Amino acid sequence: MSERIVTRIDNHVATVTLNRADKRNAVDTAMFDAILETADTLAANPGVRAVVLEGDGDHFCAGIDISVFQGEGIGEKSNDSLKPLPGRTANYFQSAALVWRELPVPVLAALRGTVFGAGLQIAMGADMRYASADVRMSVMEIKWGLIPDMGITSTMPGVVPQDKARELAYTGRILSATEAYAAGLITEVVEDPSLRAHEVASEIAGKSPDAIRSIKKLFNESWKDVPASGLRREAELQAAVMAGENQVEAATANLEKRAPKFHDPGT
Repeated sequence: MSERIVTRIDNHVATVTLNRADKRNAVDTAMFDAILETADTLAANPGVRAVVLEGDGDHFCAGIDISVFQGEGIGEKSNDSLKPLPGRTANYFQSAALVWRELPVPVLAALRGTVFGAGLQIAMGADMRYASADVRMSVMEIKWGLIPDMGITSTMPGVVPQDKARELAYTGRILSATEAYAAGLITEVVEDPSLRAHEVASEIAGKSPDAIRSIKKLFNESWKDVPASGLRREAELQAAVMAGENQVEAATANLEKRAPKFHDPGT
């Protein structure tokens, strides 16, 4: 069996590739396990400043492999799959999407071809989504008489209006890249989504890692807060960033018109 996830790290950018091109990168239990393991490994690596998430071949992810419903996964894991994992707020399936939202650094999804069901929900866990013109997206769970249950109520609010999210979930309608962009599911439609995602990731990796991590934390925790809570969190995170060496280096390098030399968190 080939590795379900392939990861490489270059110049502080980790590229994570779903590696089942022959199955349009459909998610089986081995891939679910690999996603969680990969995300945990990246979260513990202070040298990673951005992540590009993509699928091998012509598709991002066609959804959950039918084998999961035929006993390979749910039957073996029983109801435990729907209970929160130890140390997490999300269950086994939800975590495959939410680990990208919870990763302390930005995650950029590069989307091609099919982005259905679980594939769409995994992509929604990313901070941004760059897609090629051939992308087709669907909240497809209704086709199987199921609800979308991989963290969509955490990742879609603030990105897609609720009435649009309801329509997509109720109907399972397949959207073109143009329609998905209009709905807010896609950040940008580009000729080469992997190239564009890596360009943006490299730009992010050149910024202060303290500030980038705090920006992601701020948006994750406060975007939907009542104003007082969000304002307080802004101030708390800013105070911590301003007390660090990387903020001084960013300002000094800017004034000296040179490239900054940042320290990775914890080093």
